[in-house]
Amino acid sequence: MKIKNIILALLFVLILNIGNIASASTQNSYKIAIVDVPALIDASPQIKALKKEQQKKLTELQKWLFVVKADIDKQKTQEGKEKLIKKYDEAFAKKQNEIQANYAKKIQAIDKSIMATIEKGAKDLGYNMVLTKDTVLMGGDDITKELLKNLK
Repeated sequence: MKIKNIILALLFVLILNIGNIASASTQNSYKIAIVDVPALIDASPQIKALKKEQQKKLTELQKWLFVVKADIDKQKTQEGKEKLIKKYDEAFAKKQNEIQANYAKKIQAIDKSIMATIEKGAKDLGYNMVLTKDTVLMGGDDITKELLKNLK
């Protein structure tokens, strides 16, 4: 009975040590990078182009609204004004939805592109874990500058 208890105790100690050895080896094998994602987004040529495109679309929409207002003001009857307001409200909602849908689609594609840049850059630099800079108190290597060079 004593031998059985000793064997069980040895197995228990062995199992604990295997867990410690396994966790120590995985801790040493991780190379952690940190990335300032907002800096990448701000520097992205795709984001800059999208902002210009959105500004152009908003300017066109404002010009259209001036034409709409002038058209409504030309109406002599209240009934005519109300019909035009209803017509233009529907047209405005349609234009606004198109602009928003186009923007969302492009933002999603840009997001994928930036994430792919981060993933590829980190792998190329030998990192197997990437964390955002704002979530890390200390530790990790900041690879933001290296990634900025690879933005498309």
